[in-house]
Amino acid sequence: MTAPDTATRPGRHAAAESVEPPGAGRDTGTTGPAGSTAKVTLPRVIHSEWIKLFTLRSTVIAFAASIIALVGLGVLFAATSTGQVTPGGPGGGGPPVAGLDPTTLSLSGVLLVQLIVGSLGVLAMAGEYSTGMIRSSLIGVPRRLPVLWAKTLVFGGVALVTMLVAAVAAFLAGQAVLDAGDAASMTLSDDGVVRAVVGAAVQVTGVGLLGLALGGLLRNTSAAISTLVGVILVLPGLITLLGQDIADTVSPYLPSNAAAAFNSIAESPALLSPGQGLAVFGGYVVVALIGAAVLLRRRDA
Repeated sequence: MTAPDTATRPGRHAAAESVEPPGAGRDTGTTGPAGSTAKVTLPRVIHSEWIKLFTLRSTVIAFAASIIALVGLGVLFAATSTGQVTPGGPGGGGPPVAGLDPTTLSLSGVLLVQLIVGSLGVLAMAGEYSTGMIRSSLIGVPRRLPVLWAKTLVFGGVALVTMLVAAVAAFLAGQAVLDAGDAASMTLSDDGVVRAVVGAAVQVTGVGLLGLALGGLLRNTSAAISTLVGVILVLPGLITLLGQDIADTVSPYLPSNAAAAFNSIAESPALLSPGQGLAVFGGYVVVALIGAAVLLRRRDA
């Protein structure tokens, strides 16, 4: 009597090993080269957003146009106003005449540049909804919010550095033109100049982030750009139609006027203090980004 051939009869343990539980062996991460698994991290999402931002030719064109406009308009306004800004005033030793501030003249291009960068911020977010790319972004980053934070960090960082360089260049070029025309000029070491130059870059960057947030809130490029233009340019004029008392109370807290409070050399009684203006303007940006974050989590792509 021979012993049974156990090699052909899988035992209970062998049968259990042959059945894999659902999902066993599946890679929940992103498989990279040589079978490596890449987890979704904020640095990787930032790198992805950097690639997406600079893959578009419009990004480089818009930032280049912003630099040219800020420096060019600063030089233009300085050149056409040399007769109104004289060294020491008519009698000498006094402030510049006609109420024209040399630093403000050099940074006059901020009004146009903030709209360029703001529109680019809208495109950085709303453009993905119009092309459908947002679905791919959210599939790759299921938690969603890192996409918005990465866009904010990449776009805001690039805009701030670019505009800071442009603001310094615009100030130096404008002051050189004023000095050559025997008009009053200032240097970076004068009181309030550094704050005004940095404030101009902060204002443009903040408007760009407002545009990005509006792009996430409205998910439509034309609607977001129209809303941004209305808030920055149209709303201050509409407030004046409500009466002088209301205008005096509300106007200082509007985004554009709050920004003007911290990027001006001289403080104005009609505006907030520089610190208050920065806090109010920053508050608008933060609230808009929080609103975009909430809707990004709650709405379908």
